[in-house]
Amino acid sequence: MAESVVDIIKGILKCLVLVVYYWIVAILKAILPTNMQAKDVSGETVLITGAGSGIGRLMAVRFAKLKCRLVLWDVNQKGNEETLSMCREYGVTAKAYKIDLCDRDDVFNVANKVKEEVGQIDILVNNAGIVTGKKFLDCSDTMIQKTMEVNTMAHFWTVKSFLPDMIKRNHGHIVNIASSAGLVGVTGLADYCASKFAAVGFDESLRFELESLGKDGIYTTVVCPFFINTGMFEGAKTRFPLLLPIVEPEYAANKVVDAVLCNQAMLLIPRILYFFFAIKGFLPTSCLHVISKHLCINNCMDDFKGRQSKLD
Repeated sequence: MAESVVDIIKGILKCLVLVVYYWIVAILKAILPTNMQAKDVSGETVLITGAGSGIGRLMAVRFAKLKCRLVLWDVNQKGNEETLSMCREYGVTAKAYKIDLCDRDDVFNVANKVKEEVGQIDILVNNAGIVTGKKFLDCSDTMIQKTMEVNTMAHFWTVKSFLPDMIKRNHGHIVNIASSAGLVGVTGLADYCASKFAAVGFDESLRFELESLGKDGIYTTVVCPFFINTGMFEGAKTRFPLLLPIVEPEYAANKVVDAVLCNQAMLLIPRILYFFFAIKGFLPTSCLHVISKHLCINNCMDDFKGRQSKLD
């Protein structure tokens, strides 16, 4: 049965009222200090991929300070064990697992082992990532495939492993670390951008699915930082460091954990990115090209070196 004109008008008005309401709520949340919004996560179990170094390690330590139980995943067993020791200094339960995130079966097998040995996961942080850092035609097929497997497909397999239990309890939080390169294309990062665009889309779609299921106790957070100074993007540059700085790892890790504590759906680091991506939606492509050129987005990877392992 077709909607009447009155019903259509009512629907539009309701939509506008809700948009204004949630806009105001978002502004208030942005203004209020984190400690006035933070939820209590003490005693919850946090699983972090790529915990053996970089912001993965820093997030693990921050969650340990919050008295969470830690499950640490990384292909780098030595680095992961070091993170494990750092977390245990805060008197929390923590376990480390070596895993190959490129191998779907390994993800499922290790996930089952975690369920048997540790139990349910409350907060899942998909942090592990790799970068090739080469022009598209210079990227080997193997590295393109590996980039997609670690940066995108692994998110699918970890969420498939732990989301069903979250749904049963209507409790949980999933964090997908993407990138500002998941919102705008960057020369020399075609495969990386594709993988991070996918991570952003996955998070948004997943959030909508959970809402449609009425699972208001499960949250998702997608994180889109600029280059982080962990060594993963060694050699990458920014033309205006005061305006668009290379992000320090400690700052990034703390902002991600704060976003979890406040159930923030999307986190852009640094904050200037909110402005950049707001104007992207209404500017013509030609204008975006001019701005990208001025900011040297097309040249920021010219001196890229990365770190030898290419793992974060």
